Parts: sequence; structure tokens; C-alpha cells
Amino acid sequence: MGHKLPPLAVRVGVVEPWRSRWFAKKKEFGKYLVEDFKIREFIMKNYGFAGISRIDIERTHDQMSVVIFTARPALLIGRRGAQIDKLQSEIQQFTQMSVLPPRIVEIEKPELDAWLVADGIREQLLRRAHHRRAMKRAAEATMQAGAKGIRIQLKGRIAGSEMARKETIIMGKIPLSTIRSNIDHALVEATTKYGQIGIQVWIYKGEYSLVKKEEQTNETDAEENPA
Repeated sequence: MGHKLPPLAVRVGVVEPWRSRWFAKKKEFGKYLVEDFKIREFIMKNYGFAGISRIDIERTHDQMSVVIFTARPALLIGRRGAQIDKLQSEIQQFTQMSVLPPRIVEIEKPELDAWLVADGIREQLLRRAHHRRAMKRAAEATMQAGAKGIRIQLKGRIAGSEMARKETIIMGKIPLSTIRSNIDHALVEATTKYGQIGIQVWIYKGEYSLVKKEEQTNETDAEENPA
């Protein structure tokens, strides 16, 4: 049988940054790992309504910084930053390090984020929307946003069928074996009255080298032609 890995597993440390960035000695490594897991679990459980797709954690010798990528930053920041202060104090309960105010990064195109696309399909399934319509709408919106390919896969007792089955929709191309391909992947579970339905989304955004070249070109143009 084949052993399938998520795209991030073979790209992290090569073309993708680590989601936890710190160094620890052997006796402290396990403690930091558990702290990271509990912090991510707490934030997703209590603030998942803000469209959070990714949480990065950085540590120095005695300080910790949490970076939250969200589609709705206003819900996390709150009025005059009150929500940020509350979140900082809540994170402090999980670690003995000094926690810096969380950094909020806005996701400019939610349609190109695999986690947000999968979560949107999950919400539609919970509202008993037709699964094929939900998959097709999500795929078309992602392609219109500039993606080069998308694959959506549902597994479980779809539409209340007696036996579990799998349904897939593919638009464009998904070169999983090409390491330089920028592929975002997410797995979300929808708990329906018939049982668990797994939702997987792969989004191909292009190649990493091309993205970097475009960013460098844009920076050069901005320097040569200032506004």
C-alpha cells in the first residue's frame, strides 16, 4: 500500500518555513512541543471563527512570539487592540516564557488558502447544502482567484449514504511530486448526523522560484518608479 504524505511534509525546510521556529535542548524539547500543540489547539478552538488558517510560533532564549494568519483580522484585534491583550494573557497561561503581543497577518485572498476553502465546504455541509454544488462553487472561486489548479476530495457517508464513499473534483493541475510547486493542503472534518466526513483540499499556486522572481521584479520596479 502507498504511504501518502501531505505536500508540506516534503517541502518544509526546503522551500517552506517551519511552523515552529526555535531550538531546545533534549530535556526541554518535549515540553516546548506540547506547549506549541496546546497553544494552537486553544486558539483554533476559541478564535477559529476569525478564519484562522495557520499559526506560527517563534521562541528565543526567554521570549515567545505567536504569528496568526487570519482572513478576518478585525475580530482578533478588537476595539483599540483589547482582544490582542486578552489573547496575550491567555497564551501566557501555557508557558513560563515571556509572551510578546501576538502578530496578526491578514490573508489577502482567502480563496487561495486551502484551510479556509475546506472550512467553507464544511460549513455548507453542516447546513445540509448539496456536496457537489459546494465543491464546484469552491473550486470555481479558487480558480477565478488565480490558482493554477485545485483538487477537492470528500470521504465518508456523503449525503447520508449507507456505505462510505469518496467523491473528487479536479480543476487545472496538481503536480504533487514537483518540490518547487507551491501547493497548499488542508484536511478538515465535518461532523454530521450520519458521521464524520473528511474534506481534503489541494491548491496549486505556481512555482516558488517564479513567485520569488515576480516579487523581486516588483520591488525593482517600485524603486525605479517611485510614486
